[in-house]
Amino acid sequence: MDMKKIGELIALQRKKLGYTQDELGNILNISGKAVSQWERGLSCPDASLMNRIAVELKISIAQLLDGKAADVALSSNALNGGAGPVSDCAECGNIEISQKEDGGIVSPYLFGNNLEHTRSSVCGGISAQMLKNRKFVGKPSAMEGVAEGWYAIGEKTFFSFGEPYTRHDEKHYHMHRKLECNAQTVSNFLFDEECGIGQHELYLSPDTVYEFAIVLKSTEETDLAVSLTGRWGKRTYAKAVLHLQKSDQWKRYVAFLSTDCGDADADLRITFAKRGCIHIGCVSLMNKDNFRGMRRDVIDAMKEIGIRVLRWPGGNFAGEYCWFDGLLPVDERAPFESCMALETQPHTLGYDFHEINTDDFIALCREIDAEPYITVNLAWNTPEENAAWVEYCNGDLSTEYGRLRAERGHPEPYNVMLWSLGNEFGYGHMEGDNSANGYSHLARENGEKMLAVCPNLTFCSSGPYPSKEWAEYSAKPLSEIAHFVSLHHYSPSPKYDDLSTLKEEYETCIESVEWARSNIRLLRKQLGNALSISLDEWNVWYGWYRPSCVADGIWTALMMHMIIGEAQTSGVGIACQFEAVNEGAIAVTPPRVYLTAAGQALALMKKHMNGILRFAGNFAVATEKEGVVTITVVNSSYDESKNVTFSPKKSEVKATLYEGKSLLPHSCFEVKELPVRTDEKTCEINIPPHSIAIIQY
Repeated sequence: MDMKKIGELIALQRKKLGYTQDELGNILNISGKAVSQWERGLSCPDASLMNRIAVELKISIAQLLDGKAADVALSSNALNGGAGPVSDCAECGNIEISQKEDGGIVSPYLFGNNLEHTRSSVCGGISAQMLKNRKFVGKPSAMEGVAEGWYAIGEKTFFSFGEPYTRHDEKHYHMHRKLECNAQTVSNFLFDEECGIGQHELYLSPDTVYEFAIVLKSTEETDLAVSLTGRWGKRTYAKAVLHLQKSDQWKRYVAFLSTDCGDADADLRITFAKRGCIHIGCVSLMNKDNFRGMRRDVIDAMKEIGIRVLRWPGGNFAGEYCWFDGLLPVDERAPFESCMALETQPHTLGYDFHEINTDDFIALCREIDAEPYITVNLAWNTPEENAAWVEYCNGDLSTEYGRLRAERGHPEPYNVMLWSLGNEFGYGHMEGDNSANGYSHLARENGEKMLAVCPNLTFCSSGPYPSKEWAEYSAKPLSEIAHFVSLHHYSPSPKYDDLSTLKEEYETCIESVEWARSNIRLLRKQLGNALSISLDEWNVWYGWYRPSCVADGIWTALMMHMIIGEAQTSGVGIACQFEAVNEGAIAVTPPRVYLTAAGQALALMKKHMNGILRFAGNFAVATEKEGVVTITVVNSSYDESKNVTFSPKKSEVKATLYEGKSLLPHSCFEVKELPVRTDEKTCEINIPPHSIAIIQY
């Protein structure tokens, strides 16, 4: 980002709207002096203010980032690297800090991530829900009739599937999947015979209160026992009795279960003994201390890695999502069946249970201080339905969906400015028109409807980039409405099936950062100067199906160095790692949450956010913020240490080492103080193999 251009644009738009600096400052809850500093190019707006500034000045985020209201093309100066010094010498061991006053700012939009409903990112990840198949999807078990993930209680009990409680929005759901909606029926034909359903493998923490909920209909007035026990009910940790009313209408019952001891393999048992039948629509169990149904420890980890843009609900899952279903209560929302041979939902029977809706997502973004970045479903939602989503997020009380949002408890507009027009069209695995011309027509039709609701949206178009055909017949024709073009990159990782080839595989992984750089530069060449790049998915391949390791962390650090440099020279305006929760950066298990080596690297790199870029190279990046210079240095060598020299302007220098002692699976960086050798003019540090150093002075 160019501070002077951004400041000039803020001043231009402020004056056009008739605001004084103090008036704009009051609107943004800051001082007029801060606005003055922006406009003179002396400081840059904080990450948390960028979206609000765009909203209040009636421009798009893309225009604000580029510093141009009418012509958002990249400047030739930026394309030629004029925004800051860039070194491509990977073997260079000397860091020369530039003191140029017009150095580019490291944009907070480069520190993005994804929250896609895939694999175990939501279910088994950020979601606080503890139960498997809590809405009874799929087919019942053979010769038994119990939903998968549950077991039968009662030798003579009859189990079957019945009329569902969960449902889709009748008017707006068009996908017509199968087996998404069921209810579990439990019929007891005997007196005083315990019957019901149970579930194994629950992790109970000591001194914890769990919130249990069940939606059901009962043919008789009876008592329902809800117990947290040891396996097969051999020991009871907590129990509640719910008095069920006889009713042919669905009713929700809630109980709180407190445990004072832990069990890594506990059971939930739901039983009754009276003759009769109950129809269970859904069951819920989670720690009472949750954030809108999400785990607080996972959210804390997301804060730690410094996410400033969060893309949702996909990715590929965006093509399986209907946002209108999120207007239903969470227990009533029908699951979504994966259309991709279980790839997006392989850990939950091929279904997503829709635990997070638009309101939850916005609340999460505000909690972690990230800008929301929403991907629309172009294949199954109509342009009018996607425009309604924009209106729900951004409309005021005079609009139909803005009023609906307010009635649901959110009177102030969410002001979501970043929107992706579908995901990975052109690859063939996404439903919809996968030709360049066909996608371009579809994206334009949707985009124009959405802009009619909110004219200052920032759009990202999709495609199999880099692609000359798609650049000519999709990206460029869409450039009037979509300033960003989506680029995805996944690199190979060590397979660990033959340790004799570990060095070769590790080096192939590390070298793939240059493959990503070449794709960015190729796409820049194909697009010309009129568009920016959104690198909104990047990761090491299969980071979601294997244990993480230091190799992932080194690769992630090098990727962030590359992204920071290419943002200045190749017009990368947005970058989102894919994805933090259970797919590379944050490992989530029932008892604990921790940063992997990749997560450690992301948390380290966030220190460059909003800093003036002083040096950018493959192995090092240096930024300055509030008079403090921060340098991150990566030694990616498999077996050789690296000496690095630099010339600080201050006598007090602090260096910290993130040492990778092993490249084997389950490895993380060990953090320790790093000695600094000094003489009259220079400082020198020594970095062990596959390790990272951070220097500050």
